Order: sequence, then C-alpha cells, then structure tokens
Amino acid sequence: MTQILQIYYTKGTIVKEKLESLITNIPDFPKKGVMFKDINPLLEVHLKEVVELMSKQIDWSNIDAVIGIESRGFILGAAMAVQNNVGFIPIRKKGKLPPPVVSQAYTLEYGEDILEMALNDTVKRVVLVDDVLATGGTYNAARELCLKNNYDVKAFSVVIDLQFLNQLHKEIPNLYSIFNY
Repeated sequence: MTQILQIYYTKGTIVKEKLESLITNIPDFPKKGVMFKDINPLLEVHLKEVVELMSKQIDWSNIDAVIGIESRGFILGAAMAVQNNVGFIPIRKKGKLPPPVVSQAYTLEYGEDILEMALNDTVKRVVLVDDVLATGGTYNAARELCLKNNYDVKAFSVVIDLQFLNQLHKEIPNLYSIFNY
C-alpha cells in the first residue's frame, strides 16, 4: 500500500474528507466566472475507491448496463460496469459514434452542444454516470436519449452534485453523489 493510501485509510474505510481534499478548484475555467471542480487529482490516487463509493447505493440486481456520459463518465461508468458485471454504453458528443444514432441538443452552463447514443433496444435497465451534475443540461439530454431508446433509468450517479446550480437532487429519484456543494 502506498504511503498516501495509508494516510487515507481509517479502519479499512477511506475517509471522505480526505478524498475531498484532492478535489481542486480552478477559477475562471472553462470561462471567466466559472469555478471548475477538478477531480483528476482524486481519480489519479483513488479511482477504485471513487468507483466503489459511486456504486454502493445502487441495486445492481436490477441493472443491465451502465451508460457513461462523455468523457469522464466513460472512465467512471466503464469501471462501475466492470466492477458490477454489467454492460457499458457510451453517450458521446455529435459525430463520434457510427450510425444509426439518436441525438439530443442541450444547453450547458457555458454553451450548447449535441449528445448522441447508438440506436439500440437490447438493454432496458440502466444507470447513468457522469463526473459532475451542474445545471442539469447534460443529464436531461442523456435522459432524453435513454427515453428515445426505451431504456429505464434506474439511477444516476456522479462524483459531485453542484446543488447551488440545480435542485435536481429533489427531482431525480435515485440520484447518488459522493460530494455535494
């Protein structure tokens, strides 16, 4: 076990506050006025523990696949899928997946974009995964893509829920986050 892991373990459990200390604030990124929460230092040291924390509240007996939202949702979602022995489905930005796809335009806190998902109806019960829930634009677009594919979204799991930007924790059933701001 590395020295940094020894510091963060207390009786076999990682201390949440120590994990949170690895999240850094980057002011004015990606545009002026935005305080970006960078989870890269956290994932560099504790990816396994983050995946375990994101997975622990989900009833996996009722899940067929994890849907990861580009791009850090790919990392987290694929790891969650492997850990819980289910499939993985990517949601990507426009033009990155081969046809046929379904598309959904959405508004971010700092712009607009389009998400796409492969047209597929073989998987029905899914967990959506992303790194951060901010204004909810990405989540809403991903949910719409799932509806277009007749997927039943059983849970939504993120590392960070920026509750000061949204009230979605009151509206989304089975929304799980490790950290809330």
